Amino acid sequence: MWLKLSTFGLLPVLLIQGTKVRSNTPRLPEASGDREGKTGQGKPLSLLILGDSAAAGVGVETQHEALLGAIIAELQNEYVLQWKLHAKTGDTTKQVLQAIHDLEPQSYDVVVTSIGVNDVTKLISAKTWIKQQKQLFTQIQNRFQPKLIIVSGVPPMQHFPALPQPLAWLFGKYAEQMNDALKQWLAPQPQFRFIEYDIKNFQAMNLSMASDGFHPSKEIYAIWGQQVATLVRQTFIRG
Repeated sequence: MWLKLSTFGLLPVLLIQGTKVRSNTPRLPEASGDREGKTGQGKPLSLLILGDSAAAGVGVETQHEALLGAIIAELQNEYVLQWKLHAKTGDTTKQVLQAIHDLEPQSYDVVVTSIGVNDVTKLISAKTWIKQQKQLFTQIQNRFQPKLIIVSGVPPMQHFPALPQPLAWLFGKYAEQMNDALKQWLAPQPQFRFIEYDIKNFQAMNLSMASDGFHPSKEIYAIWGQQVATLVRQTFIRG
């Protein structure tokens, strides 16, 4: 309730700041390159990546430098990877839920999701968002029967260089509430793994974000890919 009241109280400032951010922030394209393919050596492993602009690789030039490429680089010497990327800039949870109906139902060993920033910018409440997330993951399980679902948390948007205060603070609070609700729901389900987007750690490593101050850089995508690969190895070695 307090967050809703804060949002209402800050609304005039938020409207002004939001307009300035949209006009001043460079609109970077999605990373170029193939979004479906097969590569590697070893045991077969199928991978589907779903989500928004971060999943699509905004912030770098090619998919080789993006999340998809980082995952492939980590796993291609251990697995024959059959991979697919289905992501679009600006998509909310509701839009990703609609988008997966464009995909043919088939089995994937691993599904990776990156969704939430656009829900934050639309000021979707955590209560509404977690309902939509549950619907999304139900559809993912029904259509793709994954053995492992890796859920990327909503970034702590209070640390986004592109965002001024108090807009950054408010977005950060929305993201925090979303992540808390999501982690609580995921915790008892062994099929799911959660990855936290730790900007403070990246800053401590002197890693910057992309030039727009809103998306991951090549180095951050590489760390994200390493985190995904670690969870894949843990799951399938154990399995």
